[in-house]
Amino acid sequence: MTTTTPVRLNLWSREPRIKVLHLTWLAFFVSFIVWFNHAPLMAAIRSSLNLTEQEVSALLILNVALTIPARIVVGMLVDKVGPRLMYSALLVVSGILCILFALADSFTTAAIVRFLLAFVGAGFVVGIRLIAEWFPAKESGFAQGIYAGFGNFGSAAAAVTLPTIALFVGGTDGWRWSVGLTGVVAIAYAVVFYLTVRDTPKGSTYFKPKKLGAMEVTSRGDLLLYMIMQAPLVLAMGILAWKLGPSGLNLLSGDVTNIIYALLATYYVYLILDTWRVNSAVFKGKPVPEIHRYKFRQVAVLSLAYFITFGSELAVVSTLPLFFKDNFALSLAMAGLVGASFGSTTFFARPAGGWLSDRFGRRPVLLCCFAGTATGYYAMSFMGPASGVAFAVLATFFCSLFVNAGNGAVYAMLPLIKRRLTGQIAGLVGAFGNVGGVLYLTLYSAVPPRTFFEIAAAAAVFGVVLIYFFIDEPRGQIAEEMPDGSVTLIDVS
Repeated sequence: MTTTTPVRLNLWSREPRIKVLHLTWLAFFVSFIVWFNHAPLMAAIRSSLNLTEQEVSALLILNVALTIPARIVVGMLVDKVGPRLMYSALLVVSGILCILFALADSFTTAAIVRFLLAFVGAGFVVGIRLIAEWFPAKESGFAQGIYAGFGNFGSAAAAVTLPTIALFVGGTDGWRWSVGLTGVVAIAYAVVFYLTVRDTPKGSTYFKPKKLGAMEVTSRGDLLLYMIMQAPLVLAMGILAWKLGPSGLNLLSGDVTNIIYALLATYYVYLILDTWRVNSAVFKGKPVPEIHRYKFRQVAVLSLAYFITFGSELAVVSTLPLFFKDNFALSLAMAGLVGASFGSTTFFARPAGGWLSDRFGRRPVLLCCFAGTATGYYAMSFMGPASGVAFAVLATFFCSLFVNAGNGAVYAMLPLIKRRLTGQIAGLVGAFGNVGGVLYLTLYSAVPPRTFFEIAAAAAVFGVVLIYFFIDEPRGQIAEEMPDGSVTLIDVS
C-alpha cells in the first residue's frame, strides 16, 4: 500500500474553497432536515390527522420512493445547469412543499406532498459535483467525506430540535409550526446559497455533457452494462408499489397497483431508448477517441458497492432499535439510543474514509472497508441474549465504522472518473444506495435477523471480490473538452 501526502485542509480557513465546502454541507444539512422533518413528529401527525398504522407506514415509504429516480434526474440536471442553481431551486421547491405538508388536513394531501418531498433526497448529488469542482484529487476524498458526514447529521438535528419547537408552540398544531419552519429555513438558505456560491473557482471551466439525457458511455460493452444497471432502479420502485398494494399495506387497489407497474415498465423502456439516443454513435462506426474514454465498469462497481454499504446501513438503522428492544429487554429510549449509534458514526467515519483514500489510495482503502464490513456484519449475526448486550454494542459500533467509512471511500473515488459526468455518476451510485435500502429492508422482513446479517456479510465479501478484480486506482489525468473544442487535462492522482 503506497501513501501520498495530501495538503492539510484547514477547516477554519477563510479561503474560498473552504467557504464553499461549509456552505455546501450546510445546504445538504438543511435538505436532510427537510427530508426527515416528519419522522420525530410522527406521533403528533398521526394524532392530528387521525392516521391508521398502515397510513403511517405509507408516509414513511412514500418519503423515500421518489428519491431513486430523483437522484438520476438531478444528477443529469446538475451537470447541465450547475450546482449553484440546482441546489437553490431544490431548496426553494422543497421549502414550499414543507409548508404545504404543514397545512395538510388529510392523509391524501399529506401522502401526495410527502411523495413529492422525497425529491429533496437527491440534493446529496448536487454537492458531490460542486465539491469536485473546488478541490483537487488529493483532497477530494476528505472534502467529500466532510460534506456527506456533516450533512447527514441533519436527520439527527431534526430529531432533537423539531419536537422541542413543537412542544414550545404547544397544542395540536405544534407539529405544523415546526415542519413549516423548516420550509421557511430551506427557502431562506436557498437565497443565501445562490448569492454566495460559485459553480467553479475563478478562471475554471464548468464541463457539461454534450447531450442532455442519459449518461454518455464510450464503448459497446459499456452501453450494454449501463442498460442492465438501469433495471434495478425500476425494480425497486416496483417493490415499493407492491408494499403499498393489496399484498402489502393494502392502501392501493389492485387496479392502481397494476397501473403503476405498467407505468414503471414504460419508464424502463423510455430509459433504454434514451440511453440509445445519447450513445448510438458507439454502434455506428464512430469510436470515441482514446483520450476521452472512461471505464463504465468503475461506475457499475461503485454503484454496487454503495448498494452494499449505504443500502444495508439504511436497513440496519431502521430496524436495530426494535431488535435491541426485543432481544435485550431494553427500554424504548435506551434501545433507540443504542440502535441509533450505528448511523451516528457517519459524522467522523465517513470523512475518515475519504481522508484515508486521499492518503493511502482509493482502491486499497475501499478493499479494507469492505473486509471490515463483512467481518462486522458476521459478528452482528451472533448478537442475541446468549452473547450479551455488551458484545452486541461492540459489534454494532465496529461494523458501523467500516460501513460509514466505506460510504466515504466510494465517493472519494467517484469524482475522479469523468469530471463532466460527475453529477450523473453520483446520481446513479446514490440511487443504487436507495435501491439497496429497499431490498435490504425487504430481506429483513423475510428472514430471521441472524440470517439477514449473514447475508449482509456475504454481500460485503462479494463487494471485496468486485473491487479487487474490477476497480482500478485512479492515476494520471482525465481529459475534458473545453467549449472552444480544445482539450484540457485534469489530475486525478
